[in-house]
Amino acid sequence: MTVEFITKEDLNVFKKELLQDLLAALQQPQKNTQWLKSCDVRTLLNISPNTLQRLRVKGLIKFSKVGSSFFYNADDVQKMLEGAKR
Repeated sequence: MTVEFITKEDLNVFKKELLQDLLAALQQPQKNTQWLKSCDVRTLLNISPNTLQRLRVKGLIKFSKVGSSFFYNADDVQKMLEGAKR
């Protein structure tokens, strides 16, 4: 078993490197994705729970499942709304 000593200078160097990494990560453009729950999607599309389930099963609407909840990308729902207006 080897023992290593950490000095205050080591901690200061680590702090500066960590701060630089965090700042670099924050400056990168971030994809802002808004997720909607099933009840919100049904309200927007004015459809029943069964119709929403049919859309999922047929692959007409993309979704993510977390636990027992379904989430939908707001952009995908918007595209469906625009397609229904045409």
